[in-house]
Amino acid sequence: MELSIITVTWSSEKKIVEQIKSVAEACKSVAGVEDVENVLAVEFEQIVVDNASTDQTAALIKKNFPDVKLIENRENVGFGAANNQGVKISRGEFILFLNPDMRLDPGSMLKMLAWMRKKKDVGIASCKLVDAEGKFNLEAGPRRFPKVWEQVCLLLKLQHIFPILLNNYLMKDFNSDLEQEVDSVRGSLMLVRRELVEKLGWGFDPRYFIWFEDVDLCREAKRSGFKVVYTPIISGVDYFGQSFKQRDSVWKQKVFSRSMLTYFQKWEPWWRWIWIWLARPCGLLIVKFLNEFSLKVPSPRRRGTG
Repeated sequence: MELSIITVTWSSEKKIVEQIKSVAEACKSVAGVEDVENVLAVEFEQIVVDNASTDQTAALIKKNFPDVKLIENRENVGFGAANNQGVKISRGEFILFLNPDMRLDPGSMLKMLAWMRKKKDVGIASCKLVDAEGKFNLEAGPRRFPKVWEQVCLLLKLQHIFPILLNNYLMKDFNSDLEQEVDSVRGSLMLVRRELVEKLGWGFDPRYFIWFEDVDLCREAKRSGFKVVYTPIISGVDYFGQSFKQRDSVWKQKVFSRSMLTYFQKWEPWWRWIWIWLARPCGLLIVKFLNEFSLKVPSPRRRGTG
């Protein structure tokens, strides 16, 4: 098996059918797409782990896609843990973590896998993520590894007063047309070499419910001697955070800040992460205050830029 595609869903009925259809097209050669080493198709499997959806996500998959391996959880175990469930039953030489609100371009995975096989030192790769109109989405792009003071700014919503504070972290200078090594790529479309997963013993560190698990994996890859690379040789449409729109801002802030603290406790000494611990309750109070008075300051998005 060449490729295992793992998708975690939660009430994703509006996008999951389109995503699964795009996966099938992405894994075979199509007219108008550059031929890659005379390969006609990628041998792949798609595994969907449903985190107790409250809509018809699981039913739609069962009805329309019998070849998809479906795991139905009775409760929402989180993004990282659900992906790890998929990893356990996967067989692919490479693993693609792919969100349900993504759409792959036809023939794209043939090209991406051929590229990955030539780049033996790359452990994780991602591509150009665009919006529905084909425009690069900077919010879905790579990030530099977060610094404590930057995340304190996020918790306290200071970036809405002084946006320049996060320019470095958010890579406002990023050139999306240039292939380059980066600190981290977004977990919505992340191609991972199985060698890395086997070395770590998991796809994502199970300590994270959601948020920061993708950053953590990229940091683990670099610690293991692999590169993390962004390449524009293919693109994918990212509808960006459709499931998260169903969650209230207080819940998002609470889970986001908990994962942030977990990340810094893992990677930084106590005298650095203590500032996250101190700022976290203040951030929650700010969000609750804004909610109470219906003031529109964005809550954390999937990459934590709100």
